[in-house]
Amino acid sequence: MTSRAPRRTRRHLASAVALAAATVIALTGCGSSDAKSSSAAGDKNAPGGNATVSLRIPDPGNNGVLALGKKDGSLDAALAKVGAKVAWTGSTGPFAPAAQAINAGQLDVALGSITSGVAALGQKPSFKLFAATAPDLAGEGILVKNDSKIHSIQDLVGRKVACSQGGSSEYLLLKALEQANIPADKVERVYLRADQTAPVFNAGQVDAWATWATYSVPAIAASNAHWLADGRALGSDNYSVWAVRNAFADKHPEIVKAFYAYLHEAGTKEIADPAAYINVFTDSGPTAYGAEPKKVQVDFTRQGATVQPIQPSDVERFGKVAQFFLDQKVTPSLVDVKPHLLDVTTLPGAGG
Repeated sequence: MTSRAPRRTRRHLASAVALAAATVIALTGCGSSDAKSSSAAGDKNAPGGNATVSLRIPDPGNNGVLALGKKDGSLDAALAKVGAKVAWTGSTGPFAPAAQAINAGQLDVALGSITSGVAALGQKPSFKLFAATAPDLAGEGILVKNDSKIHSIQDLVGRKVACSQGGSSEYLLLKALEQANIPADKVERVYLRADQTAPVFNAGQVDAWATWATYSVPAIAASNAHWLADGRALGSDNYSVWAVRNAFADKHPEIVKAFYAYLHEAGTKEIADPAAYINVFTDSGPTAYGAEPKKVQVDFTRQGATVQPIQPSDVERFGKVAQFFLDQKVTPSLVDVKPHLLDVTTLPGAGG
């Protein structure tokens, strides 16, 4: 592994920082005053008492198990059994700003990746990881355009690859380079916000794009791009993980367990019938999938897994991600993930 500083394009780092700050503000500001007061009151009252505890979750948008749970009321029904309800706060987005919102006491749970989680856990977190989903081996990887002359990872040498800094995207690129024995500084990392990368990629301003399903689905569905290497080919350890605010878990462990049980059961149903969890609220507009993207997403989901308690084998793989980020100089020191894990199976309450 080379010790030279990698070539990186940093002109978009300021906008990434601004995005994180803006997302934290959105997570705080978009929640109603009623949601905030309910959560604050809930922290002072045990489930089963007069007060209903609010579990603050980023709004799920138009797709996925939480979107359907929001629409049909099944999530609130599950939480009502333990004296809780949902307070939808802000919107789902990158884990880094969500982790900041949890640390600031403005959010109770959030979904991210272990790669973004490692970076967040290195900054005095006030949350623990309580559940994990196996890596999305079909939906993440390195994209190239269909007319690209790049046919192997070796062909990336001297090229520009778009990625987001310090999370899934950069991890996938660095994994690809390591696997091909290519020093990281032989490829230029162009740091871009994930939601702003598609136009740059489509215009040919970068040669490849390290990304995940949220952004790969539209590109693949448009017959514009294909995987140079997907997560399976890269041996990805990029688990999805759920985080919970420490103070909330300490006061309301039965709510955390009930929420986990809902995610697990709903995720199993989603794999069996992925189409039912797409375009939950609307079939049109910017949040809706058209026919082709829907087909791609259904295929990815069927190859996926549901959320599970964090197992010893998962912890070992989390540690490998942390060590990899240290070796690649993504993090300045080794992040020990173990102290920040919560065994949801040992929490009081039903489910498990």
